[in-house]
Amino acid sequence: MKVDWLIVGAGFTGSVLAERIASQLGQKVLLVDQRNHVGGNAYDYYDEQGVLVHQYGPHIFHANARYLWDYLAQFTQWRSYYHQVLGVVDGQQVPIPFNFNSLYALFPAHYAAKLEQQLLENYGFNLKVPILKLRESASGDLKFLADYIYEKVFLGYTLKQWELSPEDLGAAVTARVPIYLSRDNRYFQDTYQGLPLHGYTVLFQNMLKHPNIHILLNTRYQSIMQEVQYKRMLFTGPIDEFFEHMHGELPYRSLKFDLRYEEREQIQTVGTVNYPNEYNFTRITEFKHLTGQRHHGSTWVAEYPQAYVRGENDPYYPIPQEKYKALYKKYQQEAEKIQEKVLFAGRLGDYQYYNMDQTVARALAIFDKQVAV
Repeated sequence: MKVDWLIVGAGFTGSVLAERIASQLGQKVLLVDQRNHVGGNAYDYYDEQGVLVHQYGPHIFHANARYLWDYLAQFTQWRSYYHQVLGVVDGQQVPIPFNFNSLYALFPAHYAAKLEQQLLENYGFNLKVPILKLRESASGDLKFLADYIYEKVFLGYTLKQWELSPEDLGAAVTARVPIYLSRDNRYFQDTYQGLPLHGYTVLFQNMLKHPNIHILLNTRYQSIMQEVQYKRMLFTGPIDEFFEHMHGELPYRSLKFDLRYEEREQIQTVGTVNYPNEYNFTRITEFKHLTGQRHHGSTWVAEYPQAYVRGENDPYYPIPQEKYKALYKKYQQEAEKIQEKVLFAGRLGDYQYYNMDQTVARALAIFDKQVAV
C-alpha cells in the first residue's frame, strides 16, 4: 500500500491530523490503531443495557478558544453541559474544587464566614489559589484551613492517583485542584463546555469519513511496516516505545475501570463524586449526567489508579517529575534527528498531560506549522 502519511493512533491527535491532511491537502492517509475502535481514550459506546458510557472514564470537552469548539462542530452537534464534582470530606459531599460553598458545608456558619472574609481580604474574589501556595503563605485561621483542605481533599487523592505526595509533583498538577474563592460549583469555568450530542465515537466517525483516509484497527503498526510505503509518519504512541527504550523506559500511571449497571434512575446527584480518603478508587462517575440520556437504569464507573506495566495495561498519564522530563528530553533529541520523516505528538508522544482542547490545538498547530508548509 502506498500512502502519503502513516498515522499511528486514532485518538484526537491522530484523527484531527488525518482529517486535515486528507481534506485540506488531498493526500492519502493510513490511520492505524492497535485498539478495536477509533477515538482513543474518548471512545464511547452503548453498553448491553443501552446506556451510553465512556469506556476510559469521563470526558467533558471544555475550551476558551472558539476556533477549537467550531472546528469540532463540523463533525458533531454539541450538548451544553456544566460538569460538577463533589468530594466526600468527613462524611459530607462538598463541591470540588473546594470553594465557599464547601466552606459553609463543613464548618459552623460563623467560623465559615470568618474564613471567607479572611480569604477575600488576603486574595480577593473569583481567584484560584493552589493549595501548596496557600499552605506556604497562610497563618492563623487560614493556615488551619489550608492544612485541613490539604489533608482532607488533596493529599489522599494525590497519593492514590500518583503514588506520590503533592510536593513531589510538578506545580501544574497541584494547581489543577486549587481553592476557588467563589460560589461557582462548576468544575470548569471555560467559555465553551459540553459533549458531542450523539457521542464521541460518532464525532470521530464523521471526522474520518473521507475517501483519502483508510483505517486499520486491531493492528500494531510494527506488523505492517514492511507492507506500507509512506512519505511521512505521525506517531502518537509512547515515544520511548518508538525508540525501543534505548534510553530506558518512561514511567506512566494507568487506570482500571470498574463499570456497573443498576436498575435505578439515578445513583448520585452530580456527574462525578471524588473519594479522596476512603476506598481504593478515586472517583465514581455516572454517565447519564454527562450525556443527558434518559434511561430507566444507570451505569457508573469507579476508577482505580495503578502503575503502568508494559504489556499488561495502558499508559494514561505521564508522571510530571523533573527526572522524567530529563529522560524525555533524550528521546526528544532523537526525534529531532528524524523530524523530516517522523513527527511525534499527543500525551504519549510529547510525554505531557493534555486536556482535549489542548490536544486538538496542538494537532491543528502541527498541521499549520509542520505539515501544510
